[in-house]
Amino acid sequence: MMQNAEIARAFNQLADLLEIQGANTFRVRAYRSAAQTIEGLSVAIADMLEREEDLTTLDGIGKDLADKIATLHRTGSLPALAEAQQQVPPGLIELTRIDSLGPKRVKTLYDELGIDSLDALKQAAREQRISALSGFGDKTEKKILEEAERLNQQAGRTRLDEAQQAAEGLRQHIEQCDGVEQVVVAGSYRRRRETVGDLDILVVAEEGRRVMAHVAEWEEIERVALSGDTKTTVHLKSGLQVDVRVVPEESFGAALYYFTGSQAHNVAVRKMAVARGLKINEYGVFKGDRQLAGHTEEAVFAQVELPWIAPELRENRGEIEAAQRGKLPQLITPDDIRGDLHMHTTATDGKASLEEMAEAGRRQGYNYIAITDHSQRLAMANGLDARRLREQLTAIDKLNEQLKRFTVLKSIEVDILEDGQLDLPDDVLAELDLCVASIHSRFNLDRDRQTERLLRAMDNPHVSIIAHPTGRIVNGRDGYELDMQRVVDGAADRGVCLEINAQPARLDLRDIHVRMAKEAGVLISIATDSHATGQLAHMAFGVDQARRGWLEKDDVLNTRTLTQLRKALKR
Repeated sequence: MMQNAEIARAFNQLADLLEIQGANTFRVRAYRSAAQTIEGLSVAIADMLEREEDLTTLDGIGKDLADKIATLHRTGSLPALAEAQQQVPPGLIELTRIDSLGPKRVKTLYDELGIDSLDALKQAAREQRISALSGFGDKTEKKILEEAERLNQQAGRTRLDEAQQAAEGLRQHIEQCDGVEQVVVAGSYRRRRETVGDLDILVVAEEGRRVMAHVAEWEEIERVALSGDTKTTVHLKSGLQVDVRVVPEESFGAALYYFTGSQAHNVAVRKMAVARGLKINEYGVFKGDRQLAGHTEEAVFAQVELPWIAPELRENRGEIEAAQRGKLPQLITPDDIRGDLHMHTTATDGKASLEEMAEAGRRQGYNYIAITDHSQRLAMANGLDARRLREQLTAIDKLNEQLKRFTVLKSIEVDILEDGQLDLPDDVLAELDLCVASIHSRFNLDRDRQTERLLRAMDNPHVSIIAHPTGRIVNGRDGYELDMQRVVDGAADRGVCLEINAQPARLDLRDIHVRMAKEAGVLISIATDSHATGQLAHMAFGVDQARRGWLEKDDVLNTRTLTQLRKALKR
């Protein structure tokens, strides 16, 4: 069964390939729009097809696209995509992952310089051949080289949300095998890192050989690289490698601890064990040949006089010392979240109406949401000017009169201009319940200017939250240059909140910056930046990031009741 994200990925890739070929702009846009619609759905395309629902009722999906979706779901392939792939050298798609490039620029580089791979791109940049082309220049060439080097470093790592689809799918498949008692995904996935190198799955079962045979039958496996009685290594169609291990029940806790990592954390704990005359490995904690613990992680930690430490903290960044002092944080959980303070509607570039987003918030069990459509500067998103924003505020007032025990807060995602001024006048912003401010342009300013830009925006008394503060894209771009300590200190001094953008492609702030903000006393807003109702579920990824940053319930703005929230927003 194809997941929505896989279908959307196929359409986006087809759009890229067609754009590289110079295809009709409207055709390219149709595929991108369809991909965005599919990504934002709260129901699975597979379920809709199973119920024989009409896909043409979806926004931007006509009969031709509906037929293509059905074919892709039924066969696992898309003839139009296969045909386009034959027309374009395979390395060109990888080049589109570079933020400074897009399909059109990739085509120019290929046509003018014959660049058809990441290595060829780097070589051309080093030889300063790219800057000689019209429309590029020295700064662009330097940026391209930096981003190409970063892509090399990220090679082989998969975004957490994409890894989660594979991990949960295979976990559920294994659970259906007779004799299986327990299945847990370990590794960096369990620590909820933003990217995953490969997957480690641990199984307790009556018979290892039966489990290994069952694993090999999963439909998403490309090939089985290794298979034994207790371990199988497979490569998935998505490119992920997965190691599945069957472990004895008496060693399950030790194996879970060992394969969860991180390596730095495990090494530090192992040194504590050695100092006590103990040995820790995936089979247990041993004194000589005698096993002292292994059944549970708690028992393993207890042997070195530590309480259980949450997987998200296991990076050897002070969690062991905090555990020794009894000062581990009581980490935030998804149940602590009372609302979502960043989302968009069809008034700008969202895929759902104001009423539909409000209903989606209620279904999440929230007490409130904030509607934060884009401001006028973001023309490509049909941003709101003062008149259209005021019309939306009136519509929100009318909707709130109809809602019971749920509130839609009036807000906007206002653009921060190059000089740090905001995209709308203060008298308009004063009418809002809160104001979310963010950068969508001039990412290439130097460190001092970009930092000053954010600080000047925070000087505006109407600004409540800085959204996706660094502008980074996971596996895409590093974000703009900032002095993060100055940004965090500036937010603390001004009483401005910083956002963890829960979109899996952003997860911005990074975990290290989340912790920096916590230590400075800055409140964090965890928000989904949803452009469709289905994206409100991304809140879980934001909570993961918050936990990796040591956040507790009180560190997060949107764990508060509506009354408490309004009080916290006052500057």
